[in-house]
Amino acid sequence: MESATCSRMALIGPTFADVRDVMVEGESGLQAIAPPMNRPKYEISRRRLVWPNGGHALLFSAEDPDSLRGPQFDGAWGDELAAWAKPDDMFATLRPALRLGRNPKLVLSTTPRPIPALKALLNDPSCVVTRSATADNEHFLSEGFLEDLTARWHGTIWARQELDGDLIEDPAGALWDRQAIASARTTAFEGTYDRIVVAVDPPVSLGEKADLCGIIVAAAGGNGPSRRAIVLADLSEQGLSPNQWADKVAKAYSQFGANLIVAEANQGGELVRTVLRLAAPEAPIRLVHASHAKRARAEPVAVLYTQGRVSHIGYFPALEDQMCSFGAPGFSGSPDRVDALVWALTDLILDQNARPSARNL
Repeated sequence: MESATCSRMALIGPTFADVRDVMVEGESGLQAIAPPMNRPKYEISRRRLVWPNGGHALLFSAEDPDSLRGPQFDGAWGDELAAWAKPDDMFATLRPALRLGRNPKLVLSTTPRPIPALKALLNDPSCVVTRSATADNEHFLSEGFLEDLTARWHGTIWARQELDGDLIEDPAGALWDRQAIASARTTAFEGTYDRIVVAVDPPVSLGEKADLCGIIVAAAGGNGPSRRAIVLADLSEQGLSPNQWADKVAKAYSQFGANLIVAEANQGGELVRTVLRLAAPEAPIRLVHASHAKRARAEPVAVLYTQGRVSHIGYFPALEDQMCSFGAPGFSGSPDRVDALVWALTDLILDQNARPSARNL
């Protein structure tokens, strides 16, 4: 990218660390792809890149739309748009900032996900779209990387989305939709927590090809109909042994100062309690058993979202993708992340609402 075409640029990523580590200093970042005689210098204190001819680019995080108020540019590059926490707010401040030069340009690169902001751009007649599959970049990837993902995701929407770059719309009949989840996104919890849980849906299979282990951390506060919950982390991971996922749950329990570990025990029974007790001997553990179908268990939790009683602190793409396909006709696979989410929010809100309470007269 030649600085002569954009004398003042904005570089925007999901977080400031993403901008620095990927867009600037990464293997395919601006410093790596520039010829030695025209390589920009990164000024850490001023959060900017400066090219030898005087052109420069300022670094911004999509978590802070107001940081774009004031500066002005003749070009901008935004990376991983679909992972931005507040894409609409970012565009609201970025577009007025692109006011220098005769023809300011904005370039956006992203793995496509059907968020409203991206769909609006694709329908904008002034937007030029270029698509590229992961296979087009095969010669620059680690040996076996593409083959592994292709084998794992063969025939799934993940292959079409992550490898082929297709925009996959939310299927009709799913319990959640992108707009509802986007409306639930926040950066902080209003009020105070009175309960934090780590919920785990252990995998049935073992070894490197084990099912994904769903691990969700969530918190809640308030009473009665005003009680609200917030999803703090999605720590789900594939290929973990029982000792590994139990250790990960134990570390989350300690890190977030949780009150309880909730674990589904339909498959492992008391073995689930045993491995968790070894990893977290001080933690209260509640084993839950699924007596209803997955959709029936998830429907009351989906209602909590429509009531505005659940928030996500940031963006959890894998979890949200699974939420927006779960329950639709033809859905296949194990919704491990959603299962853990359902157990967490059931404990935090639904079970709390059902428990008797007393008040002074």
